[in-house]
Amino acid sequence: MAQVSINSDLGEWGFSTDAGERARLLQSPCVDSDLKSEGEASPESLSRGTTSTFGAIFIVVNACLGAGLLNFPAAFSTAGGVAAGVTLQMGMLVFIISGLVILAYCSQASNERTYQEVVWAVCGKLTGVLCEVSIAIYTFGTCIAFLIIIGDQQDKIIAVLAKEPEGAGGSPWYTDRKFTISLTAFLFILPLSIPREIGFQKYASFLSVVGTWYVTAIVIIKYIWPDKEMTPGDILTRPASWMAVFNAMPTICFGFQCHVSSVPIFNSMRQPEVKTWGGVVTAAMVIALAVYMGTGICGFLTFGASVDPDVLLSYPSDDVAVAVARAFIILSVLTSYSILHFCGRAVVEGLWLRYQEMPVEEDVGRERRRRVLQTVVWFLLTLLLALFIPDIGKVISVIGGLAACFIFVFPGLCLIQAKLSEMEEVKPASWWALVSYGVLLVTLGAFIFGQTTANAVFVDLWA
Repeated sequence: MAQVSINSDLGEWGFSTDAGERARLLQSPCVDSDLKSEGEASPESLSRGTTSTFGAIFIVVNACLGAGLLNFPAAFSTAGGVAAGVTLQMGMLVFIISGLVILAYCSQASNERTYQEVVWAVCGKLTGVLCEVSIAIYTFGTCIAFLIIIGDQQDKIIAVLAKEPEGAGGSPWYTDRKFTISLTAFLFILPLSIPREIGFQKYASFLSVVGTWYVTAIVIIKYIWPDKEMTPGDILTRPASWMAVFNAMPTICFGFQCHVSSVPIFNSMRQPEVKTWGGVVTAAMVIALAVYMGTGICGFLTFGASVDPDVLLSYPSDDVAVAVARAFIILSVLTSYSILHFCGRAVVEGLWLRYQEMPVEEDVGRERRRRVLQTVVWFLLTLLLALFIPDIGKVISVIGGLAACFIFVFPGLCLIQAKLSEMEEVKPASWWALVSYGVLLVTLGAFIFGQTTANAVFVDLWA
């Protein structure tokens, strides 16, 4: 497999990481241009990366922060207030960091360099295929969420430009939500998604980072100096039930999920050591925690229980500062869609080629036709679902449950399998402790996935 490297100059700061490079962090090994084979690369060339420790911190932060930020105030409301939300985030952070360390340990032990390759090598074929399918579904669901976000922000911007009250009847057809989402998707997203490589999106990460920090700053400022017309709802101080706390977990998992990207980032470091990586991910998660917590606390205290699942929708349409934040989010999501689609398409391509038992170099002639077909089908399905699922909270719940699998289930399975492979007649106490911890991770992740998916799907079906 071709070496995955991350720029060590400006990219180390997390502000100019190449979009195509970020997408390859998720890419299936089956669709790499250079397949893994004996003698292709020396061990020295594969073991030495170019990213410094300081640069790796910001790349992990960059991979972590994103559009999930908009949902954290609603997660605090669901959890039952500031105290419950902060406690939940702090508690989950322990498992999130440990999962990242486990993946680095298993990557080093298996000598594999992407998330799905590690799962394949450590847990076997069945779990490896399940992991790749999960990545494909996760990226598909995230693309749907991105289209819903575009529609939500466009509704607010159009309301200002049209100078009419939000939700007013008799609006022109060209301001209809379904039309504006479809027009934006066909004009911008589809052309960006068809190319084989997306390295030309050199400023995608920059826009994402700037937009994220700007949204956080606006939410905090609006809490300190609120507008007169903004009146908060009830400020909850305790959870309505213990299950309410678990209902907030998918949003937190979706926000902190950077585990799929973490394995290539770890292997891109100049000194890919598990101990050093532990310090990197701890620092990165503390930075992400500060951003998410600032947005979650201030957004929740500004609007209380009436906060929208997308916090920007709770602000007035004619607020200029918030309008700029909406524009940043739209630009960020437009480019992020094609990046996530590239990742999902690559995994689907890898599964297809593996199923056909066909090396990629023998199928180059049909690659273009297959790529266009995959892209069009993916695009149309995500667009149709986004048009008829206006509530982003439901989508976040489902993909947040999948994010829990990447954070808890697969790292837990890798830890259990790695330790079982070290079985000896006399086992130290640490062996049993690590296996037990792996079981705990799998159980917790499976519970979150099962409970949130049931809430998002079956409750609505029975309603």
